[in-house]
Amino acid sequence: KVVCVLSVSQIPCLCGSAPCLLCRCCPSGNNSTITRLIYAFFLLLGVSVACVMLIPGMEEQLKKIPGFCDGGMGTSIPGVHGHVNCDVLVGYKAVYRVCFGMAMFFLLFSLLMIKVKSSNDPRAAVHNGFWFFKFATALAISVGAFFIPEGPFTTVWFYVGMAGAFCFILIQLVLLIDFAHSWNESWVEKMEEGNSRCWYAALLSATAVNYLLSLVAIVLFYVYYTHPEGCSENKTFISVNMLLCIGASVMSILPRIQESQPRSGLLQSSVITIYTMYLTWSAMTNEPDRRCNPSLLSIIGYNSTTIPTQGQVVQWWDAQGIVGLVLFLLCVLYS
Repeated sequence: KVVCVLSVSQIPCLCGSAPCLLCRCCPSGNNSTITRLIYAFFLLLGVSVACVMLIPGMEEQLKKIPGFCDGGMGTSIPGVHGHVNCDVLVGYKAVYRVCFGMAMFFLLFSLLMIKVKSSNDPRAAVHNGFWFFKFATALAISVGAFFIPEGPFTTVWFYVGMAGAFCFILIQLVLLIDFAHSWNESWVEKMEEGNSRCWYAALLSATAVNYLLSLVAIVLFYVYYTHPEGCSENKTFISVNMLLCIGASVMSILPRIQESQPRSGLLQSSVITIYTMYLTWSAMTNEPDRRCNPSLLSIIGYNSTTIPTQGQVVQWWDAQGIVGLVLFLLCVLYS
């Protein structure tokens, strides 16, 4: 027998309102909060599986899937002349399939929940329960995605991913602005309630640290990602983004802005500035010219300029990927 352990909030079991398959049904708690937590868990689980697909050694297992490594150790890519080592490509193809399955799962339920505004709607029961069947559905779609014929799938899904990434950056900006606004509002309220000098110093210090880190980032960008005789694209991105951040900071304290948004200030601008510096760095790490894109290991003094030979483990993770993953997880948890 599987025992359902009840927490204080009485978390519902996986079976929800469906006939129990693996356990007895547990009483429902706060459906709204628990539902969001479980959906977030589904998303984070999918991300974890995608990360596993990039672990060195997984490529040997993934190459056994039909269509993943056509032509043996080399496979052609649209727009790229010649062949690319399948060991490098197969992990990313697997990530595309996992993400496709998760995207279709969430798209299916987003369409199902159109115009559902209260728990009294019959479809709300589907939204807040049936977790075992939902998990099985997400798993089935993700596994089935691995058997989609290669053809144009990877190329088309790549462009869909680019559009989705652009939208996600906008969502991240909205979440960061909302977080910074709530942060600023909370500290300003505490400053008005009492001990104003202490909270004013804290607010000023947080803003100064964000701007100081952004300034340090700009200096490091110019030192390591540009050269006097080249890297014109990097120079342009760094300079334009720096000027835009300065402009946004000045606008946030203009009298007209303060009249319509009294709680707006430099804290919100400092958070967006440091996030913009991250996006700038993220873009420059994709520069194909290695003179304008040194690896983090080479910057800190470790020589990583050697090209991996056949049979040598490929370095799957880089600093930009890790930072991007951490930001993604924080945004999901905050939302």
